[in-house]
Amino acid sequence: MIAIVDYQAGNLASVRKAFDYLGYESVISCDPAVIAGASKVVLPGVGNFEATTALSGALREAIVKVIDRQVPLLGICLGMQWMFQASQEAPKLRGLGLFTGECERFPAAVKSPHVGWNQLGVRGDSRLLRGLPQDPFVYFTHSYRAPLVHETVGDCAYGGSFSAAVERGPVFGVQFHPEKSGEAGLHLLRNFSEL
Repeated sequence: MIAIVDYQAGNLASVRKAFDYLGYESVISCDPAVIAGASKVVLPGVGNFEATTALSGALREAIVKVIDRQVPLLGICLGMQWMFQASQEAPKLRGLGLFTGECERFPAAVKSPHVGWNQLGVRGDSRLLRGLPQDPFVYFTHSYRAPLVHETVGDCAYGGSFSAAVERGPVFGVQFHPEKSGEAGLHLLRNFSEL
């Protein structure tokens, strides 16, 4: 069972609809026991980094248990940003710290938010991005971006390069929305579901 974490900040219905379309069973839940016991976990997210305040206490503990059990975890958009140490969008809050660095606002030289289709530069070997065509177009909508890190497996160029996909062990994150990214996004969700 794929658990989609409901912390009141996600694009939950679209994510579940994508898994339904692909034929994978999923459940939307805010119950830490359901999340901790899932075979895979998706942490979606839309909006301000402040929304991750809800990912504290029992929900955070459930997500940490999932990671400790080596259960595949996929962060989408804000969910991926929360996997980093922090964000300039809410400087007093801390992220989960799975990846080093702080998410920052796009430079003033480019329009923000970054909304629409852009190319994903696939970098190196990735279980999540396996089988995608070279430099596929995917759908973004965000005002803050994650830095390039050692675990970056996909980048995007918009006001400079940023991490569009990260991967370390069972932990994966994408800045774009695979549930809104057509065939490329469905392919990615299928890869995740079959891990």
